[in-house]
Amino acid sequence: MAYVIKRYSNRKLYDTQESRYVTLDEIEEMIRAGKEISVVDAGSGEDLTSVTLTQIILEAERHHRGNLPSAFLHQLIKHGEAWQDFIQRSLRSSLENVTTSQREVDRVSREWAARAGWGVMMPRAEPRTDTDAPERPREADKLREEVALLRERLRALEERLERRKTEAK
Repeated sequence: MAYVIKRYSNRKLYDTQESRYVTLDEIEEMIRAGKEISVVDAGSGEDLTSVTLTQIILEAERHHRGNLPSAFLHQLIKHGEAWQDFIQRSLRSSLENVTTSQREVDRVSREWAARAGWGVMMPRAEPRTDTDAPERPREADKLREEVALLRERLRALEERLERRKTEAK
């Protein structure tokens, strides 16, 4: 279920699930923690999710945390919606390819391990205790961070590939 954040005319953001006001940084943290966010105008009900997420990215840029290349931003503005559609399709396709590649590597690794006589390398299931419960969110957070890092590396590689294609022309 998406977290509904209401944006009021005074630009304050209100988390309806937690019943408290939140900042853009807190929304960014929620997203990094894997929560799906939906931002709506408190008065009209208009969907402001894309605008708010863009604002978060711009704030990160302002504080030099994002480092989007200027050339990319120029092209995004220059070509408008067509460029944005292309980027969305490309990213979606890239992420699907990464997922497919990960599955293929896993399949090949299991096959190789089986042929080597190691059997299937699966973690042993151990009895769950109440003390295990706090570990699960930390493991999930670590995995989310790793996925975010892999996505960033993929984005950097795509940019390098695009630059090389452009330079080759």
